Amino acid sequence: MHGLFFDIGLGAGLAVACGLRPFLPLLLVGALARAHDLGVSFAGASYHFLQSGWWLLAVAGAMVLAYALQLTLRLSPTLGSRARAAGAAADPLAASLAGLGLGAGAVVFAGTLSAHGERVWPGLVGGILLAALGERVAGPVIAGARARLTERAVREALTLYLDLAALLAAVLVALLHPLGYVLIALFAWFAVRTRNRGDGKYAGLRILRR
Repeated sequence: MHGLFFDIGLGAGLAVACGLRPFLPLLLVGALARAHDLGVSFAGASYHFLQSGWWLLAVAGAMVLAYALQLTLRLSPTLGSRARAAGAAADPLAASLAGLGLGAGAVVFAGTLSAHGERVWPGLVGGILLAALGERVAGPVIAGARARLTERAVREALTLYLDLAALLAAVLVALLHPLGYVLIALFAWFAVRTRNRGDGKYAGLRILRR
């Protein structure tokens, strides 16, 4: 699958997946690029590092470190709505992972475009925005679920489910690049729906206070 339509679908879909959780999507596309499989490539000189062995080892090490910090220090893996409003200063792990997700989305989208001879800057900008969309949807869901669960083992397992969801999204987009557009539409719909639901709840609270 080649052409600008397919390249954008691939890069955009991978950026959304990185917004969910960056580690497994980065490892997947790096491995696919090394094998020259499914049309995934970062052959451009500036982004060839995305398929380098040292890079994949660094990503795997960062994933292990993130899990270790989360479990030992009991930190949250995602930013909830309140944390975003407050600047996420209370949870450095969640804030750091959010930044990594944005950066990962930018480089995979830009790298995909660069490898096929397209301009890079739309990928950088679009990758950040699409990764932010993924974070906007997943963060409050995971944070809310963690707040409701009382058993620690089940609460911490949510991070594993988030990793698997990010991997599944990346696999589907790699197999069929136009699914990236479908993924964007689904996440945008979900983000609007949850925002409208939240606005309705806060409006009801304001009415009750009067």
